[in-house]
Amino acid sequence: MYFDYRYHGTSFEQTYRCYPASFIDKPQIENGDKIIMPPSALDRLASLHIDYPMLFELRNTATERVSHCGVLEFIAEEGLIYMPYWMMENLLLKEGDTVRIKNVTLPKGTYVKLQPHTSDFLSISNPKAILETTLRNFSCLTTGDSIMVAYNNKKYYIDIIESKPSGAITIIETDCEVDFAPPLDYKEPERPVASDPSSKAPAEEQAAPAEEPKFNAFTGSGRRLDGKPIKYQPPPVSSPSGSKGKQPAVSSGAGQPSTGSTSQSTSRQSQGKLVFGSNASRGPAPHKQKEEPKEMKQEQPPKEEQKFQAFTGKKYSLKG
Repeated sequence: MYFDYRYHGTSFEQTYRCYPASFIDKPQIENGDKIIMPPSALDRLASLHIDYPMLFELRNTATERVSHCGVLEFIAEEGLIYMPYWMMENLLLKEGDTVRIKNVTLPKGTYVKLQPHTSDFLSISNPKAILETTLRNFSCLTTGDSIMVAYNNKKYYIDIIESKPSGAITIIETDCEVDFAPPLDYKEPERPVASDPSSKAPAEEQAAPAEEPKFNAFTGSGRRLDGKPIKYQPPPVSSPSGSKGKQPAVSSGAGQPSTGSTSQSTSRQSQGKLVFGSNASRGPAPHKQKEEPKEMKQEQPPKEEQKFQAFTGKKYSLKG
């Protein structure tokens, strides 16, 4: 088996065969981004003037997929490294595939934008606290990677869709702003389609109930007791002075003012409208007239000729 142990100046670069963490008794590395390297790598790194903490670039030369990671221990067999399985998935690596490792220096991150794969991650009790606890096991983040967060016996995958100030950042001892994008399976609630007012108007007109007829008082027609049609007579206009003043004469059918004759008096009273509360004749005998109260007799001038006024409830003298 051949391994490339070439070193270039102050940098470390080596090719190893990778295997998932399930091959050794180190399940904790699945919850972070740290790998296990052989002791020979530590010897070479200790002789170099490199920055701490140690950060590495992982490259799948077959697919040119790149990611970044830290190191947990140097206890692996020579020529092998052990890495989290989710990291192998990001690099499209299978068990025993070769991966190129190179030490790098990354800037401290100031901003990272995350996108959960499913909405279940946001439904847990405190996703922010769970994420902060998980990221403590991470050394760096790379745009395009999908990290894994384990909580309550369930695995949640989160995409790194943006990072600043560069595509690969370190999150060790730095204040980094974290933003969330909507989950990949998120669907916006459907909004009700606004109806066209013009199309709704005819429907409302059809559905609108018919207007109830308004009440109009005294719209019925009167009918005489003898069955003859009733000719309309305008009601008398009362003067401001009451019963003492003179009332205008009611014109007859021919347009002439009525006289004080008995025949015209009875004819007018029988053909007029019903006046409720008056003392006009209401009995079957049209010529029979009731006696007028004494108070009414005293108010009328004793010798003045009185003209007939219809429907006033007054009695008129037939003299003269």
